[in-house]
Amino acid sequence: MLKILKYYKPYLGSIALVVVLLFIQANAELALPDYMSKIVDIGILKGGEGQGQTAYILKMGLIMLGLTFLAVAMTVAVGYLGARTASGVARDLRRAVFRQVQSFSSTEMDKFSTASLITRSTNDITHIQMVSNMAMRMLFFAPIIGIGGVIRATAKASSMWWIIALAVGVLLSIIIAVFVLATPRFKRIQSMVDKLNLVLRENLTGMMVIRAFASEKREEARFEKVNSELTGTLLSVTRLMALLIPVITLIMNGISILIIWVGAKEIARAQIQVGDMMAFMQYSMQIFHSFMMMSMMFIVIPRASISADRIHQVLATDPSVVDPQTPVSLPEPCKGLVHFNNVSFRYPGSNEDVLHQIEFTAKPGQVTAIIGTTGAGKSTLISLVPRFYDVTGGSVSIDGVDVRSLSQKALREQIGFVPQKASLFSGSVESNLLYAKENASTQDMEEALAIAQAKDFVQALPEGFAAPVAQGGGNLSGGQRQRLTIARALIKRSPIFIFDDSFSALDFTTDKKLRRALAESLAESTVILVTQRVAAIKGADQIIVLDEGRMVGKGKHAELMETSDVYRDIALSQLSQEELL
Repeated sequence: MLKILKYYKPYLGSIALVVVLLFIQANAELALPDYMSKIVDIGILKGGEGQGQTAYILKMGLIMLGLTFLAVAMTVAVGYLGARTASGVARDLRRAVFRQVQSFSSTEMDKFSTASLITRSTNDITHIQMVSNMAMRMLFFAPIIGIGGVIRATAKASSMWWIIALAVGVLLSIIIAVFVLATPRFKRIQSMVDKLNLVLRENLTGMMVIRAFASEKREEARFEKVNSELTGTLLSVTRLMALLIPVITLIMNGISILIIWVGAKEIARAQIQVGDMMAFMQYSMQIFHSFMMMSMMFIVIPRASISADRIHQVLATDPSVVDPQTPVSLPEPCKGLVHFNNVSFRYPGSNEDVLHQIEFTAKPGQVTAIIGTTGAGKSTLISLVPRFYDVTGGSVSIDGVDVRSLSQKALREQIGFVPQKASLFSGSVESNLLYAKENASTQDMEEALAIAQAKDFVQALPEGFAAPVAQGGGNLSGGQRQRLTIARALIKRSPIFIFDDSFSALDFTTDKKLRRALAESLAESTVILVTQRVAAIKGADQIIVLDEGRMVGKGKHAELMETSDVYRDIALSQLSQEELL
């Protein structure tokens, strides 16, 4: 919890007011046993009979009633302020985590799984919110009422101080034992929640695959295993907690009997009065209740502390891709000349490069195609242009300017990027197209859809541009999702376009029409195209052949058929000799 204390700073005023209100509430509650003692000792035992006795009892009773109302009012105010403060802290933490994740590069996203980030942003922050609310009401109140109860109890019957010391010692021992036993279990619970979310997410996103392979039973068993592990750990913690309250209650009742037994002897020896013994007992109960509140906090604080650590891990992770302190600007207008200068790259923590000394230039008005075997590093290579990763050797430049010297926003404004996996957002067709350019006109959208060969199917939808799009485009076919993703990138009219195997879900006829339209509309742009289809890049101005992270060929189709064994093997595996001519 200490690692995220700075997020409580804006609420210090509310917290200070809560402490004041709790102090008033505690003093009001601590005064009640004293007035009860006066009613018993003075109003009943010494007050005699008549109106004087009744008036005294009524007077004390009204004072006690007033103190009770004051305590209730303070409780309500503290509850309101506590809930408001806890909700505000949770809101600020969610905002901070979201902003931090937005700044992460692919390196950090690889480090934290999506399921874990979702758990940290929801489940973990909810625990912190709950504990913050409880702490506002209990963590400050318990010490005040506990210390005040000890002082007042010993003042009423100093000879019985050892009873409170005995009770406090036993209670502390139990709380510490529970704390030691519960903390490691809470750590396991959070990691198990991450794992459960991961299994759920994989099942929901891969439902079609699971059904296609009739693997429902296997997935049910997999889910049941994770679910049972989480349930077992939660039950072990719950049993521990369930045991705590009865044990404390048993101790409280035992102490009450001990107070009556010892107090009766003290009364018989005229050491204390009956009212003092009753007040001592009530103060003892207040002390025990304060320890129960503290024990509740000790139960929830370990889990919240673990949640705070997990959130701090996200917030303390520095993005590996950051803007330079003094970013430079690209020449205007940006031509889009992309140069890979002796580029090497390795993933963080790896001992070997996955890309080795890649060097080529993608020129405006030309199509540069990248092809290679699976795992050759094609997608990794093009991810270096928009700085999803930063090179570990060499440089990538645009119009002679190293991309690392540009701000990420300025760099990515010059790039129209179509990822390998078509990604759409919940909303409408129009909202997804406007995601690339908020002020795009209807004509801009229609032109982009026409080039992407998506205009016909969008117009065929009953709602047209207003047609709903489910999360991830789940209500569209794979080809429709790809075409909408391509149209979204085309709206930007950027000087550089990167297509990462973005035509794999298209039939050959649509693919051919789309490439012809792209060649016409992007005639002045730099086009970098990753593909697995040799037929699609036969007419490319430049083909880069990758094999195991190394560039093993560069040139046009006919030239590579003569000079590159890797390219020739890929081509012959897809097309006949006649088709390759």
